Formats: sequence, C-alpha cells, structure tokens
Amino acid sequence: MSDVPEIRIGTAEREHAMQRLSEHFAAGRLSVAEFDERSAVVVAAMTRGQLDTVFVDLPEPVAVAAPPAESGTGFMAEWPERVMAVIPIVAVILFFVTNSWLWFLAIPLMGALLYGSRHDRHQDRSHDRRRDRRRDRREDRD
Repeated sequence: MSDVPEIRIGTAEREHAMQRLSEHFAAGRLSVAEFDERSAVVVAAMTRGQLDTVFVDLPEPVAVAAPPAESGTGFMAEWPERVMAVIPIVAVILFFVTNSWLWFLAIPLMGALLYGSRHDRHQDRSHDRRRDRRRDRREDRD
C-alpha cells in the first residue's frame, strides 16, 4: 500500500483509513467485532505500516461510477421559478422609475407565460396515465 511503512501519519490519514474501514464494514466484509478491533488499531496507529496491517486481507476500493444525473434537475430546470422570483422586484423598480402602474401587469403575464405550458404537460401526463390504466384493464380481462 505504501512505499515507506515507517513514515508517521496524521489525523487526515487516520480519518481516511476509518472511512475506508467503514466502507468495508458497510459492504459486509467485516463483522462488528472485527470492525471494532480494526478501528482501535487505526486510532492508535502512528505509522503507515500500522495502517497497512488493518487492510491486508481486504480488497482495494473500487471506484463507483456516479449515477447519471436526472434530466430536469439542476440549475436550468428551475429557471422559471428563478425568473418568476425576480419579476415582482423588477416591476416595483420600473414602477418607481416610470411612475406607471402598468408594470405590475407583468407579474401575472410572466406567470402565464412561464407556467402555462406546464399545466398542459400535466394534463397530457394525466391523460397518458388514464389511457395506460384502461389498456391494462383490457389486458387483464383478456
């Protein structure tokens, strides 16, 4: 694991070793008693060689691929909400700058523009679910 086992270690190395040990325990490779014993060795370890003895019979960690991000999540998925939060502030500023109350009409207008199509999509999904349920019922009868 390490080139020079006599090198002294610090808190960061011990914490990393405890994290690795916890991962092995969570994977079911260690019993509670083994985990306790090895944890005590990690806490008391002063050199890399002492840490190495804890992991001698355990496999090296395997890099786990991150799950693919869901489409529709993240910053850009929330842009209508972010724009809608700014619209009333902009309307108030424009009201004071131009002395026209008509800017307040931008609030419901932007709401309709940003969220109007979402309602349609929700209805489409509801319609699709009803159609699927009807098809499933027909298949169950047959």
